[in-house]
Amino acid sequence: MRTGSEPTTARSPLRIRFWLCVWGVAWAAFGTIAFTLAGRPGWAVACGVLWLVITIDMTMVVRHIRQGPHYQPGRDVPPYAPYEEPGRPPARPPGPGPRDPHGPPPPRHEKP
Repeated sequence: MRTGSEPTTARSPLRIRFWLCVWGVAWAAFGTIAFTLAGRPGWAVACGVLWLVITIDMTMVVRHIRQGPHYQPGRDVPPYAPYEEPGRPPARPPGPGPRDPHGPPPPRHEKP
């Protein structure tokens, strides 16, 4: 459920995905070249396909990074109400606030 603090606390994994793609491209390129020179065409093709997939993923990551931040609602937008299935009791009891699971507090002793 949204709390309303997402615009200020959101973190994007795009930069780490970019650096993992760079690492993957380097190893896939190395594997393709090494297996080609070693005379293993099957493994070279497998590394080449992996290289292509990683390059496409890196292209998409760079595209998303360059697009910049997208719309994030401000603090004045309330959180979404949780989805409630028809026929089930509500997730929260109606009323002003949370109920105490232990009941009301014991009465206080007052001095006469």
